Parts: sequence; C-alpha cells; structure tokens
Amino acid sequence: MNRRSRTIFTASLLLGLQSITIGSLNAQGILGGSVTGNVQFDGQLSRRDSVIGSSDVPEKLLSNARADILYTNGNFSAGLRYEAYLNPMLGFNSQYTGQGIANYFVSYKTQTFAVTAGHFYEQFGNGMTLRAYEDRYLGLDNAIRGLNVMYRPTNGITLKALAGQQRYYWDTRGLVRGLDAEFSLNDIVKPWNESKTRLTLGGSFVSKYEDDETIPADISGFKLNLPKNVGAASVRMDLAHGGFGLQAEYAHKGQDPTVMNDFIYKNGEALWVSASYSQKGLSANIQAKRVDNMGFKSVRSVTGEMLYINYTPAITKQHTYAFLSMYPYATQSTGEMGLQADFMYKFKKETLLGGKYGTDLHFNASLITGLDTTRIGGKGTDGYSSSFFGTGDTYYGDLSLEIAKKINSKVKLTATYGYVLFNPIVEGHQGEMHHNHVAIADLTWKINRKNVLRFEAEWMGSDSKYDPNVDDKRAGDWIMGLVEYNFTSAWFVSISDQYAYNDGIGNYYNISVGYTHNATRLQIGYGKQREGIICIGGVCRQVPASNGLTFSLTTSF
Repeated sequence: MNRRSRTIFTASLLLGLQSITIGSLNAQGILGGSVTGNVQFDGQLSRRDSVIGSSDVPEKLLSNARADILYTNGNFSAGLRYEAYLNPMLGFNSQYTGQGIANYFVSYKTQTFAVTAGHFYEQFGNGMTLRAYEDRYLGLDNAIRGLNVMYRPTNGITLKALAGQQRYYWDTRGLVRGLDAEFSLNDIVKPWNESKTRLTLGGSFVSKYEDDETIPADISGFKLNLPKNVGAASVRMDLAHGGFGLQAEYAHKGQDPTVMNDFIYKNGEALWVSASYSQKGLSANIQAKRVDNMGFKSVRSVTGEMLYINYTPAITKQHTYAFLSMYPYATQSTGEMGLQADFMYKFKKETLLGGKYGTDLHFNASLITGLDTTRIGGKGTDGYSSSFFGTGDTYYGDLSLEIAKKINSKVKLTATYGYVLFNPIVEGHQGEMHHNHVAIADLTWKINRKNVLRFEAEWMGSDSKYDPNVDDKRAGDWIMGLVEYNFTSAWFVSISDQYAYNDGIGNYYNISVGYTHNATRLQIGYGKQREGIICIGGVCRQVPASNGLTFSLTTSF
C-alpha cells in the first residue's frame, strides 16, 4: 500500500467512524463518546489598484477553508482535518493549492502514559530544539506525522519520545527524532515537597536525518561533505520562590550546512534567560537572548517558514495597535542578541494617581542587535567567528508607555506613546534606519449592557520617505481613525482609515460588519490592505496589497 493509498484508507476509516457515531446519538452520548468540531471559511475578492500595488486576481474569488472533527471516548480520541485552498488567499504560498485531508491522528492518554499516532504537535521546553505547531493566520503548519509517546514513571518525572516527518504543504519531508525529560525536584525529593522554592530541570535531544546531495564547494572541483545526521541538545531550568521567577534554557546544534547559512559548518547555539517578579498590582520581567546560527530545518535546501524543527522565542512585544505593529520584528535565526524589559503597575483606587477607579500603567522596551562577527571563509568552512558578548548593527528597538484609566463607570481611556527603531536589513532590504514616533488614544464607552462604542485615533511621525525604487509603502507620516460599535451583543460595525499624509503613499480605508450567534460568527469587510509583513511571535510572512471584499465564517459544534 503506497503513501497515497494509506492516506485514503486512514481518512476513510476516520470518516466511517464519524458516520457511525453521528448515526448513533443517544442519551448517553455517541457510542459512549462524543463528536465535536469546528469549521472556518475565509474568502477574498481583490481588484487592481495601481496606487497601493494590488493586482488583478485571475480567479476573482480566493478562499481558505478547514473543518476539524474530533471524536473522544474516555482516554481514547481520534480526529481529522479537511483543508481546501481554492485558490489560496493572497499572502499564502501557492503550494497550498488543492484540497484534502491534511491532518489525522488517533491518541490514547492517561495520567501516566500517552501515545499519539498520526499528526501531532509538540514542544520541548521553550522550543529551542523542537517546536511543532500551527498558526493558520501565518499559513504555517509544521506538524509531525509519526509517533509521539509520553510516560510519567513517577510523580515529578515526565519523559517524551517522538519520531516522524514534517508536514510540507500536501506532503511530508525530512525525518525528525526527539527525546525530552523533565524533572520537578519538589515532587521527587520528599523533604522539598512543601518548600516555597520550586525547581524544575529539563533537557532534550533532537536529531534530523537527510540524504547527501551534491553541493559545489567554493573551491573548483570539490563538493561539500554534508552530514546526514544533525543533532541539537538543550538544558533548561525553572526556579520560583514567592513572587520571584528565573527561567533559562541553553541549546547547542551540531554542524548543519544549509541554504540559510550559505552552507557553513559552524556549530549553532542559543541562550534565553528570563527573570520576573510579581505581586498584587505589580509585575516586572526582564528577558535576554543570544542566537548564533541556530536555524534548524529538516531539509537543508528549503527556505521560507516551512520545515523549521525548532523555534527561537521572540522577546519583542506583540503590539496590537496598527502603527506600533507596522514594522514587526522577524527573529533572525542566523544570529542576533536581544534584551526586553516589561513593567506593569496598578495605582490603587482613591489615591492621587489612581483616582476613583485606579490607573493601569504598562511600560515595555526592547532592543535587538546583530552579532559581532569576523569572517573566516565561505562554503565548507566555519564561515565566521563571533564574540559572545559583542554586538553588531542595531536591528530593531521599541519602547511603549500605556496608561489605561476609567473616566467613570462607563468610559475608559487608554493613551499610548511608542517609539520604534527599524533596520530594513532584517527584511533583506538596504536603507537607513527608520525612527518612528507613535501616539494613540483609545476610548471605550459602555452605553449599556448590550451596546459598546469604541473610538481609536493614531498618529505616526517617521523620518522615512517613500522611495519608488524600494517601494516600501509603510514609509512617511501617517494618521488613522477608527470607530467601532457593538450592539445587541450580536452585531458589530467597524469603520477605519489609514492615510499617509506626508512623505508616504496610500489611503487605506476599511469597513467591517460582523454577527455572532452562539458558536457561529460571520464577518464581512470591504477596503484596502497595505503591502507589508505580518508577524506572530517573531515568525513572519509577506502580505501583498489588496483592494476588495473579505469575509469569514467560523462555527463550532
């Protein structure tokens, strides 16, 4: 039975199981278990707009759709996902074009043992050696199809083992194997059971296998001797005492010449440290990381967001406001250093700064730089050397100060100031550093229990200017206004406009209408989308310009 036949057989088996269970409804459930699921359908119509750079779409309507179905019965579960990209919406890779069963699994779980066969998602520690996950809005899915086993031999010890291939659009590629162990010392050592200090240690090892291929060396007549097996190991710690916390993880990767690092043989390493403190009304956190040649993919010749085995945690704030997120930061797995500080404080009620309802203060700042490197050679060499504490060019920096305060029982105002440094080199472009100042006012008026009106105004002043040769349509000075009305607890209407009023180009208006009933939500929007980058957790994809209609339907059962 070939791979396609096995897939059809498994899908038919699961669909048959679904049909049987749906036809066996009774007061006790479905064959002693239950069937749940969700459906999502997103569509887009776009037309040509020479000002913003959107092109005609030959098929007019683009759509992404999926349906997840899960059957559970006690410790047993089985599920499948059907996906259809006909054709993929703008910004999603054209290799998704098509439809079929993209994910299926069977699983058995108890408190001490769990096994999953089929597609699964898994993460070791912070993901620095392995993170198999999905983000549908980025078009990213690096699920592993294979076997995943978890075993807890005693309280406080968790062991994991897995092996499989990664999803690559409608196929699977590579071969990934992994082991992970985690030890909660307070649960293992009896005298520490009641201690206020909590300590957890862990470690993992992940390897990939890939056949050799011919890659010419820089020296004529020679080819590279590529490693068929590449391993990455990590150790981690989580220490907590009262409101204090300290987490750290260090990862090391063996020689892994790939297209991402220009086929050099330098070992990779990454260090992430986080220290925090929290109490009622106060929290503070400082994070630092250093990444050096830590890109880890199951196929050495693949670029883009697919087939990453690991994940480097982002330590920049995930901004939600439009202008603060206009220049999102993409993690540089080839090399970077970063530092972030986050502070939150609540001024108490009936104080000078707290007033009647209290005042929330949130400050965040981050700085990302390149490494201080010295070039050694090209393909087939270590490529470069780097100073552990030395820094290179500034890649990105931001700071934001947010103050949120209730004016009265029905009105809340949030005011934010932000400053962003952005180096175009992180997106593969040349140019001067961008310096952006952002001011935001966000006012929410709760008219009554079912009606809420929200106003948002943003301004961004930048020293960047639109250059047709670069064609970065985010440049220049911008203003934005938004009005959103939620009424009857079911409907909402939103109108917004972003306008480049100086040294920029574009006027991007949008209107959206949405309706929610129980577990079903429908949203329709019309307007313009600026070309740019969308990032979630430091993982990014390109979003092309569009002008037209979008709609989305989601429901669950």
